[in-house]
Amino acid sequence: MDMGSPRRGHGTGAGHGHGAADQGGPPQPEPGRNGAGVPRQAGPPPSAPPAAGPPPLPPTSPAVPPTAPLPPGTPPPLPTEAPVTGPPLADWLRIPRPEAEPGIWRCGYEPLPPVDPERTPARQLISGALVSFLMGWLVWSLLYNGYLGGYWLWPLEVFQPNVNNKAQAVMGYVYYGIVIAALAGFFSRVGHWDEVWRRVVARVRRQRAAARRRTPVAAPRHAPAPEADPAEWPQLRLGGAPEAAERLAGEVRGGAMGDVDHARIERAWQSARGRTDRLRGFVTEVLRDGSAARVHPSGDRDLPTRAARHDLSVRQVRIGTAADHARNPQEYRGAGIALEPSLLGTSALAVGPPGSGKTTRLVRPVVESLCLQALTRQAAVVAVTASGARLAPDDAFDAVVRLGSPDSVYDLDLYGGTDDPDEAAGMLAEALVGDLTETLPGGDSRRAATALAQLIGPFRTVHGRFPAVPELRELLDGAGHALGALRAALEDGGHRAQVRELDAYERQSGRPGDTGALLADRIALLDRPAFADFFAPAAAAPPADPASGNAAPGAAPGPTPHRPFSLRALEHPLRVRVDLPERGHAEASRIFVRLLLAQFAECAVARADQSLFACLVLDDAAQAITPQSLRSLQRLRSGHAGVLLTLRALDEVPAPLRAPLLGAVGCRMVCAGVTPWDAEHFAEAWGTEWVQTRDVTNRQLVSDEPFTRLVHGVRRLATGKHVTAESVTVRTVQRERWSASDLANELPPGHAVVSLTTVRGERTPPVLARLGE
Repeated sequence: MDMGSPRRGHGTGAGHGHGAADQGGPPQPEPGRNGAGVPRQAGPPPSAPPAAGPPPLPPTSPAVPPTAPLPPGTPPPLPTEAPVTGPPLADWLRIPRPEAEPGIWRCGYEPLPPVDPERTPARQLISGALVSFLMGWLVWSLLYNGYLGGYWLWPLEVFQPNVNNKAQAVMGYVYYGIVIAALAGFFSRVGHWDEVWRRVVARVRRQRAAARRRTPVAAPRHAPAPEADPAEWPQLRLGGAPEAAERLAGEVRGGAMGDVDHARIERAWQSARGRTDRLRGFVTEVLRDGSAARVHPSGDRDLPTRAARHDLSVRQVRIGTAADHARNPQEYRGAGIALEPSLLGTSALAVGPPGSGKTTRLVRPVVESLCLQALTRQAAVVAVTASGARLAPDDAFDAVVRLGSPDSVYDLDLYGGTDDPDEAAGMLAEALVGDLTETLPGGDSRRAATALAQLIGPFRTVHGRFPAVPELRELLDGAGHALGALRAALEDGGHRAQVRELDAYERQSGRPGDTGALLADRIALLDRPAFADFFAPAAAAPPADPASGNAAPGAAPGPTPHRPFSLRALEHPLRVRVDLPERGHAEASRIFVRLLLAQFAECAVARADQSLFACLVLDDAAQAITPQSLRSLQRLRSGHAGVLLTLRALDEVPAPLRAPLLGAVGCRMVCAGVTPWDAEHFAEAWGTEWVQTRDVTNRQLVSDEPFTRLVHGVRRLATGKHVTAESVTVRTVQRERWSASDLANELPPGHAVVSLTTVRGERTPPVLARLGE
């Protein structure tokens, strides 16, 4: 696969809009919330110089926005153009990004003050303040009207005879003011007026902080000192590259640099600093190309459009806002919820019915963020979807693999670009029969992998390549001419070890536990005219190099109808989208999803250079979860990789694997509208917590005193209730963080409960959040 062709950048001078609308409605630009929008540029940066090398990628058909109204439940298309919003890059870089709990949007984040667990309840405090005010007013009224005598006026009477009438009036008002102030001071202490005032001020401040979290954060009014100003590149000045720092600072001031350029050059500096040979080359390239230095091999310096809010300086993408709810921790209330590689590295699972926002409010922003990070040479992403351009436009990717479509430029390497028969057989067997855990011998695909290896190993020895789909089908069907020809070629070549492999396969054929017939039935789903040109075998080749334009592993020499894509290319900052056939090939689509998941798990961990974060996004992982894939998910964290899975319901996962799936992923999301059965699994996964409960008991009062009985009778006639005494019992008990009933019945539309885990092991409690804000 040719991944090295340069292309012009798309919209490098525009900031992104916020067009991720709810499903079923047209996308609308959203105002910024909890932090500034994407930095805007004063003008478009200069285009990257064309690189010498192979011809450019063939153009892909652009997504055409529909003109007719979308049917209900249909995800809206991406906006065709992003409005220019947000502050200039220099101001955006100066916005504070304090350290925060995992998953909090850090740009402009202001933590709320901690809650005092021993403070008086607000209702009791206000009632006490009101009663004390009434008591003070009553005392002053009694004093002023003389009901308490005139002794309190004697200090005024001592001085008044010696002054005129006007002075007497002034002294009277002053004295009354002193008395009123004394009464106010006394009763304010009794009624805790100062605490009421502090709470009012704190509430106003919280409201202002919440408003700032929903609106753009203003940059500091005064620029910081140059040594502390991120727009002046102080790290380069201190690291021995002042000329490069001055050139880049000038690009920032002139508006020729975007956030992608800044993050990309920052990444290049981190790799070059401290190494004399790399530092010299870095400075030379920056002085020559400015903000276009170290540009992505595609030549792109931004995406054609953005539908989410990103902060590339900390690699975050915002997916929602935590509700100001009593169940949410104090530090999360009203804060933005964001994802980043340190969270996606533990893998993520989102469950919700169609229309709950999984694609438009979670998958789309994450894919967009990973594509931007790929442009900064920090990530590689493979997005698998049946939605096609609805997930992201074709121009946002380096390659689009449309399985079953005749106009697809790329096809898929069936064997994952490996030349090891056992490894190739393991991945292919997982794709073909990995979902049949209840019927396979041993409960997984390992025996099927052995049977495949006994066929494709000898075939590769003879032909120098793995078998094509029709050839593999013939071998699995036990066609005599195919097996006979293969045996004869092995014997003529003296490959005794491979002959023994073939003998072992033939001995198992037809016996109980043989998986050959099952494999043949499944491979027949791929041996269809629609896929005739998509899995052409080829001899193994070196991994694709986007910088040099080498073909991907498995690329055949000479012209081919399609260029094969292999996940062996994950060592490079690739952006790939795989479109599944939407109609007529449902079972084949599930095989493709399992194949891509198996290949990603093997290739991501086997990378020699794991500095890039690799992520596979499956926008419908139905029937893709198998015992082997769960084991693979747990190994991805150590390989700097992760997987994002979405499901309509946990019923799409075999019952024995539902609880292990929730345990294998570090980030979990349950959307509004899930069934009580699915909610029960999440409630169990999130466990319990210690809480204080208040039990209130009312006991009827019975008295033998005549007067007391009379009073109780009057109160019962007035209120219609017996006179009772209230008893309060406070206990500390364990309670579910979110019960299955709450998750299934109490989540508002557009909301989800999210829990996150970092690759370092930090965990967050489940947080109620509104998606898309």
